[in-house]
Amino acid sequence: MVAQHLRAWIDYRHPATNLYYWRTIAGTEVDFVVYGKDLFWAIEVKNAAHVQPRDLKALRTFGEDYPEAERFLLYRGREKLLRNGITIQPCEYFLLRLG
Repeated sequence: MVAQHLRAWIDYRHPATNLYYWRTIAGTEVDFVVYGKDLFWAIEVKNAAHVQPRDLKALRTFGEDYPEAERFLLYRGREKLLRNGITIQPCEYFLLRLG
């Protein structure tokens, strides 16, 4: 669902932007990387109502390699948080604000 929304949003609003995923040789991966002229986002999606410290590991690793990227963790919870430079938001909130 998140991929579909991101693809539609990119096609409609940011056609020069691309959607990728990121994975290290060690197997650490980020679900989505939105990259274009004015956008650089790393997005991790968790099907959980609560965020655990381990849920932020991939985004922290990504941030070490790409500190200029905005990092988001989307989840089924209700709180909007900021931890270690990572924006944590309910998935629905994030998707509705893309418009």
